[in-house]
Amino acid sequence: MSELLALLNFGGYTALLLWGVYMVQNGVQRAFGARLGHIMGQALGTRTRAFFTGLGITAAIQSSTAAGLMITSFAAGGMVALMPALAAMLGANVGTTIIVQLLSFNLTALAPVFILYGVWSYRRHEPGPKRDLGPVFTGFGLLLLALHQLMLMFKPVQSAPAFFAILEALSNQPLMALILSAILTWAAHSSVTVVVLIMSMAGHNMVTPELAYALVLGANLGTAFNPVMEGGTPGDPSSRRLPIGNLGTRIVGCLIAFLLLPWIPSIMKWTTSDPSRAVANFHTLFNIVVALLFLPFLNQYANFINRMLPKRVDPDDPYRPMYLDESAHEVPAIALGNAARESLRLADMLQSLLGMVRASILNPVPQRIEQARHLASAASRIETLITTYLATSDQDNMNKSDRARMNDIMVFTNNVSRAIASASTGMLWRVTQVGQSGWEFDTKHRNSLLEVTDRLMRNQRRMAALFVAEDLGSARYLAYEKDFFRNLERQTANDHLLEIKAGKLGTPEVGAAYLDILRDAKTINTFMVEAASYPILARHNELLPNRLRDNDSAE
Repeated sequence: MSELLALLNFGGYTALLLWGVYMVQNGVQRAFGARLGHIMGQALGTRTRAFFTGLGITAAIQSSTAAGLMITSFAAGGMVALMPALAAMLGANVGTTIIVQLLSFNLTALAPVFILYGVWSYRRHEPGPKRDLGPVFTGFGLLLLALHQLMLMFKPVQSAPAFFAILEALSNQPLMALILSAILTWAAHSSVTVVVLIMSMAGHNMVTPELAYALVLGANLGTAFNPVMEGGTPGDPSSRRLPIGNLGTRIVGCLIAFLLLPWIPSIMKWTTSDPSRAVANFHTLFNIVVALLFLPFLNQYANFINRMLPKRVDPDDPYRPMYLDESAHEVPAIALGNAARESLRLADMLQSLLGMVRASILNPVPQRIEQARHLASAASRIETLITTYLATSDQDNMNKSDRARMNDIMVFTNNVSRAIASASTGMLWRVTQVGQSGWEFDTKHRNSLLEVTDRLMRNQRRMAALFVAEDLGSARYLAYEKDFFRNLERQTANDHLLEIKAGKLGTPEVGAAYLDILRDAKTINTFMVEAASYPILARHNELLPNRLRDNDSAE
């Protein structure tokens, strides 16, 4: 019975330790996630700069997984080459050891202070970075408490025959210990938690130094499996280049360290006589040595991975999402960035459809209708996938700005998809029907339609630019375009009626089709304004609730 209670206590305090690590990581990501991602994207240049950037970012957020997702998203989108991305991952692996070094000191007396300040900060401040940092201090305090309780409970556990028998068996099987530690780390999604547990056991002399170091090697190996198994785009091996490359560095490092395992305890005695600190030092030293081993040869290593994992996804297939990486759900800033990049593909599809419309005005070709239907169908599917991707993301960990960005993405995606449908089933279909019916626009109408289509294409580019970078002046300019299309439709309708009345219109159907095409163009432009201009104007309080006058002013 006592063994069962000890096992339950061990599980409970381990869960508290894991929750503390999660609170620290999640709090920093919420407070600075988007800003850290921006810094990382700007700094991934040379291998040395990328290495120290990865180290610094991971030291701040204490999650090599989160940092890896940021780096992977840049590498998958072609924003950074594989070589500096691998260098950044080597730095991230070193950065994640810093909290283990901190926990190797006895800071238990500070735990209540951290928890008190964390709770006060969370309740005192309005939503924002200061409030998000509250759980960071609370989580660190819980970490210290859980570690202290684990160290206290290891004394009775030491006398448990079953637990002692397991450790005794693993002492003679370092390879099995490495594998079990790797599996535990993969399941926990946290090498920090597992290494801290190993430190506790080493501090109570429950494991031999050789077994402790084998377990640390397993923790370093296990944490590299999560991105490989959970990330990447199905059917595209190239999307897993970085996670597999990072796993490769861990495997090589573990193989070399495992061969040197009999001599490592003697080497680590030079750093400290405390077994717990020796584990922390070995964890840091292992990652530093692996980084120094691979940094000089990253060019050759990256070329080898590129050859082994070629890009196989057809970039011309509009039905396949390119950026919706499911593993990025753990980091809201990265998930939103992926969704935004996928949304811009819809904007590109709209530009392609407008190009088809323009070409059909000059030379109607029936085959373009089928191409447009295919593109519109793909756009509808991509819109659904983006919406599902955002709906299943970790919204609880989003801050106020993240939620606002998610809403902007959904508004943009929905309106662009509707504009694509209008361009396909409306504007392009009507232009093609005029040609198939044997009718023909006169020079005046043709030039007018070309001018309108060119204007839509310019507005599409402005819409995409506004979605990427907010600019109030450009948002106003795009919104004013509604006046142009509204006035054009009104003037064209009046001219059409006058021409019919005067009998100047040879084929009334052509005039009606011309007017319907202009109405479709106005609808498409309205969707584009609502997609990118209105959200910006609304944030700056430049939109009226409606276009109706108040009753008092109307009387």
